[in-house]
Amino acid sequence: MLNGSLKFAVVVSGAPYGTQGASSAYQFCASAVQAGHKIVGVFFYQEGVLNASLLVSPASDEINLPSLWAQLATAHQFPLEVCVSASLRRGIVNQVEAEQLALAQFNLKSPFVLSGLGQLAELSAGADRLVQFK
Repeated sequence: MLNGSLKFAVVVSGAPYGTQGASSAYQFCASAVQAGHKIVGVFFYQEGVLNASLLVSPASDEINLPSLWAQLATAHQFPLEVCVSASLRRGIVNQVEAEQLALAQFNLKSPFVLSGLGQLAELSAGADRLVQFK
């Protein structure tokens, strides 16, 4: 811990809409980096993988949470890791998986990346705190 700043790893288990968890996680990350803390990575698990969909199209009076995640991660250079097993079960695939599974399309939004639970262990090992939002 340097000058009181902390390194956070964040787990998001909630869908981008219909629950508050993903939005609260985003607000937490945005506030943390604004306060001088570091996000070492965000891991999307269970229904949270839906935050990584390129096909999310909210109403004009709603926020586009997947786009906000992408902007924040790009601006502050932290990874958005998406559990590959949970993603495949929910129809979220990258181009490589789509080709391997002979699917017509892929829908993983950049800069989200598919990864396994081992990556969650690495993120938590490199952090001072692990915070989960459901």
